Amino acid sequence: MRVEVTSDVFKLAQVFTISRGSRTEAKVLTCRVSAGGHTGWGECVPYARYDETLESVTAQIEGLDGDTTRDGLYDLLPAGAARNAVDCALWDLEAKQAGKRVWELAGLPAPLPQITAYTLSLAEPADMQAQAAKNAFRPLLKIKLGTPDDMARLEAVRAGAPDSTIIVDANEGWSAEVYADLAPHLVRLGVALVEQPLPAGEDDALIGMARPVPVCADESAHDCASLPHLKGKYDVVNIKIDKTGGLTEALRLRTAALAEGYDVMVGCMVGSSLAMAPAFVVAQGVAFVDLDGPLLLGEDRPTPMRFDAAGIHPPAVELWG
Repeated sequence: MRVEVTSDVFKLAQVFTISRGSRTEAKVLTCRVSAGGHTGWGECVPYARYDETLESVTAQIEGLDGDTTRDGLYDLLPAGAARNAVDCALWDLEAKQAGKRVWELAGLPAPLPQITAYTLSLAEPADMQAQAAKNAFRPLLKIKLGTPDDMARLEAVRAGAPDSTIIVDANEGWSAEVYADLAPHLVRLGVALVEQPLPAGEDDALIGMARPVPVCADESAHDCASLPHLKGKYDVVNIKIDKTGGLTEALRLRTAALAEGYDVMVGCMVGSSLAMAPAFVVAQGVAFVDLDGPLLLGEDRPTPMRFDAAGIHPPAVELWG
């Protein structure tokens, strides 16, 4: 078996801003695993928040040997971007070798379209209101917050899209006091979910705090080992395959989180359709789906994921799985 990794860049449709900064392109790594005349592939997005770079993740993947298996991968790489790309490539390879779809190999029902959130870039309130009005036809909008002007932005988005469901992502940008002050206004404005309001290392402050709007763990939730640390703090777990280290662990985490009474959100980094395809398998029937990465791009993979009024559709076999 041959394992290869390359770097790819996809231009964004417009500048995308969160509280941590702005970007104009998505830089990803593509892993290809070849054996027996078939090649499977997977994508990952190294994330600086987790001390990952394109170079460090490339080195992790290139350090694997040709005998790597999906089960053995978990003893070779930690949860994170590198393991994600290889794990997803191995799933794709297995599906091609078996002449089946990935969900068949996983013993899952055939997937159905899912309504996904669409993320509005952080901007001045007037600009965000304009973005919201332009996308008011979408049933679910996500707002990136985590700044001193959050209320003005939230009010503006609600004015621009009065009928859309809104979820907000503070990206660890609030303190416990700020969250407590904002919570009644989130309820008033019909916010359905708050992602990671506090820094991951300070989220013990959520224990015992009233949560009138469900609170979702993002940076605090990575893989199954994270679950014990979320108890009493969160209501929802955001599963991202770049955090779990692949589809295999993501499916395990979904099962474990649901068994412990959490709702589940399936999210993504800003990546191409190749990154969304395995996450889509995890996203079946969960409370919130946030797989809008390709909608933020100005260019995508050949045979991209399809989006329409019904949501995001299953990947074509030519893309993945």
